[in-house]
Amino acid sequence: MTDYLGTVVAVQANFYRVSLSLAQGGQSLLCTRRSRLKKIGQKVMVGDRVLVEEVDLIDAQGVVAKVFPRKTVLDRPPIANADQIVLVFALADPPLDPFSLSQFLVKAESTQLFPLLCLNKIDLVSEQEQEQWQQRLLGWGYKPIFISVAKVNGLDVIQTYLDQKISVFAGLSGAGKSSLINTLIPQTNIATAAVSGKLNRGRHTTRHVELFDLPLGGLVADTPGFNQPDLDCNPQDLASYFPEARERLAKGSCQFSDCLHRDEPNCLVRGDWERYDHYLRFLEKVIAHQEAVNKMPDDETNLKLKMDTSGKENYEPKLESKKYRRLSRRASHQELQDFYESEVEKL
Repeated sequence: MTDYLGTVVAVQANFYRVSLSLAQGGQSLLCTRRSRLKKIGQKVMVGDRVLVEEVDLIDAQGVVAKVFPRKTVLDRPPIANADQIVLVFALADPPLDPFSLSQFLVKAESTQLFPLLCLNKIDLVSEQEQEQWQQRLLGWGYKPIFISVAKVNGLDVIQTYLDQKISVFAGLSGAGKSSLINTLIPQTNIATAAVSGKLNRGRHTTRHVELFDLPLGGLVADTPGFNQPDLDCNPQDLASYFPEARERLAKGSCQFSDCLHRDEPNCLVRGDWERYDHYLRFLEKVIAHQEAVNKMPDDETNLKLKMDTSGKENYEPKLESKKYRRLSRRASHQELQDFYESEVEKL
């Protein structure tokens, strides 16, 4: 029986949807996993390149027998072998907030993946405002792509960046991530939602991670939206996630090897660049997170940022224990059955 190579495009419990390589027909299979992989603790992730055995092309089924080494791994969202992060932000409706954009850019930089900045809804702003944002972001170290999903403007430029790559889409809800993917890949039909009138921000619509095939090659993932990407890096590494700071450090080094670029003498990073205030604010959060982690027992180091009614931010341990998260057996079985039926329909 012939073995096949493919890419995992969706995961639900013990089922894996695997897209075979084009050289082997490009068919989609609903697969289980070898028990041996479970015994050795081998996790199967969306984006994994896998070897599939016991393939039945008529019933479109198989068994994942091997996971090939990963070149990149993202924990949030859980995706393997991604090449780039596409940050989709709206210029209007909701209005573009520099601080939120900066926070997403820093998080993207921390993944070591290429950050591609895509600004949507250019049809809602003037050419002058678009030019102002372009010059401003060039000063940050980024060359944005300007598009309008509604007017189908600039999408051909994006496709050249997505070709033959695994791209992770992220950004604030309501910016047009799902609408963009629906336009690029009409058959996906991802749910979208309008921007909330009261809060002037989008409602989250994406519920899980899934890869979709681009017609001209490549895979894209619409990730579950989040409004505050976490910054859990080492404080000494934070400056390297700002292109402006990297440019300054490329010219030399600070006096102290552990310089945090605040008030240390002979610091090359500290200065009058626009996002320096963003850096200081992020640094406070990163240091607070690290201090909180150092005080927690090993089994409680996964923390979440929570804001109280007064607006004060605190870190609290995430409740990952099964006693908090476990579903009832009936609900679990129903979830598996729903997933299996939906995957069979796709095949």
